[in-house]
Amino acid sequence: MSFVRRFVTGSFLALSLIASPALAETKMATAELGTLKLSDGWVKVMIPGAKVAGGYLTIENTGTEADRLVALKTSFAKKNEIHEMAMNNDIMTMRPLEDGLDIPAGETVILKPGSFHLMFMGVTDPIEAGEENEITLVFDKAGEITVSFPALEGAMHSGH
Repeated sequence: MSFVRRFVTGSFLALSLIASPALAETKMATAELGTLKLSDGWVKVMIPGAKVAGGYLTIENTGTEADRLVALKTSFAKKNEIHEMAMNNDIMTMRPLEDGLDIPAGETVILKPGSFHLMFMGVTDPIEAGEENEITLVFDKAGEITVSFPALEGAMHSGH
């Protein structure tokens, strides 16, 4: 085996060993509530002076009945809402989903930047990288579940 090949192979192995624990820490642990599987949750790190933050996750409904995310609860924000961001006539709009977010049977709904997301307003302490944030998600049929969302830089996950 040539020196270059050994070096490259060894470097990739070393990087994978170093990076693996860090990568594991970037994702919310998968959680299940009835037929709902929750994964890839994270909260965007706040810029200095900001009073709002966004949260994102993937919700898979493996059941035969639709459900709906109707509310969320946190201890770190005065007001929590489920939002939709969309482009209408070249204008970006953001609005709360007063009736919640549908989670159709047998489908996966991805809350991500520029689309559906969780909105935290009146954040009491800035959300900083590496923090874990407890968020209770309330579903119409499945009930409530509290999960821990890591705080991550948005640029790392903008393609979520």
